[in-house]
Amino acid sequence: MQQPLDPQEIPPGCPAHGNIQMYGPAFGADPDSHYARLRLLGPSATVDIAPDVQAELVTSYDAALYVLQNPASFVRDSRRWNALNEGRVPADSPALPMMGYRPNALFSDGAAHARLRRAVTDSLATVNEHQLIRQTQQSANYLISQFSTDIRGQAELMAEYAQPLPLLVFSDLFGCPPDIGDRVIAGISGIFEGTPGADVVLGGALTELIALKRRRPTDDLTTRLMDHPAQLSDEELLHQLVTLLSGGTAPLAATIGTSSALYLGEDWQVGLPVEDAVSQTLWNYAPIANYAAHYPTHDVELGGRTIRANDPVLVSFAAANTDPRLTQHREQLSAKAHLAFGAGPHACPAKDPAFMIAVTAVETLLNQLHDVELRVPFKSLAWAPSPWSRSLVTLPIRFTPRAVPQAAGSAGAAAGQAPPQQAAAPSVTHAGPSRPDAGAVPQPKGGLFSRFLAWTRGE
Repeated sequence: MQQPLDPQEIPPGCPAHGNIQMYGPAFGADPDSHYARLRLLGPSATVDIAPDVQAELVTSYDAALYVLQNPASFVRDSRRWNALNEGRVPADSPALPMMGYRPNALFSDGAAHARLRRAVTDSLATVNEHQLIRQTQQSANYLISQFSTDIRGQAELMAEYAQPLPLLVFSDLFGCPPDIGDRVIAGISGIFEGTPGADVVLGGALTELIALKRRRPTDDLTTRLMDHPAQLSDEELLHQLVTLLSGGTAPLAATIGTSSALYLGEDWQVGLPVEDAVSQTLWNYAPIANYAAHYPTHDVELGGRTIRANDPVLVSFAAANTDPRLTQHREQLSAKAHLAFGAGPHACPAKDPAFMIAVTAVETLLNQLHDVELRVPFKSLAWAPSPWSRSLVTLPIRFTPRAVPQAAGSAGAAAGQAPPQQAAAPSVTHAGPSRPDAGAVPQPKGGLFSRFLAWTRGE
């Protein structure tokens, strides 16, 4: 059904509206207009989140909080999904990797969720703040060293900096040896890029990592999860690591990219701190835009609409954060009142470390490349057409090239010393040790993590 050009001319709820499509180039280019049209229909409306896949999308801030903070009526176990159980979701739907059930904290409820979440939150709480800043600076310095000597004085910041930086930090936090770290990065990157066989590579690499830590535990996040009183099985441990990777890398890459673009953009007020750019990103460009599928345990009313039990209800963090009813008095709210990290029992357990990594990444870039600037206006930057995330496609920058590469491993000295501060876990095949022919992803030799570790050692 053709969608109206001006929804204000049609009464809300009229069948002429049809379902608004929350995917594709039109949505990616202007999601705000889609959210504005949805708001005319009430605090939530039925949308097409993918071809032939419908969901109720909550766009109101208050309604989003109600769903997120009401686990008795809205649960996360997608095995309840009516359309999926009735065979109405295409087997190759791009919604399945994002909404399909997996045995992790993201898709669990009640006591099972509490047990898995406690293992994650307790383990993350042991990460030293200063160590995390140093790890982020060191990763940032390495990546900058790789493009800063380009004689053109140009780089593409998303692919060369924002996207690989969280991958390096998490591989380090997980305690990966070089070869396993290379395959973890190749696997998770391939999953987000849709590369065949990437799930096999990631599953095999994490299986090897878990087996290694069982034999030789060290001071890292994997070992802490393993030693937690929750006594996670290897299968559970693998899925929690995948959740941390997926929820902590792609959204963080989007935050780093957008925050950098905002800070360097034409409308940024000189003198405001980097923290403000990151906070503005989380408010206005929520990296996880539409997600957090919930399933009503009974028929519920939301804004005068009846939502059937076990039909998926998605939360639009992007729309809720920019709800006009909220923005009228947003200056009176806490800077952390946004919903970019969720709310309620499933709120992101790593929101403080994520904020810290993003601020440190942007600060290090500015400290290393003093005259860095955008090559195109901020308003001309292109956004990915995904319903799930809000991320720049590219971020072209220019700067004065360095004549001499930065010395290896000088993380703190050259980075500047001023310290700052889910998404979905993709489907992963639980495999044994990866073989050279596993999947279509080539087994990297001297991959990103190996090269990074060699650089830190001055090799």
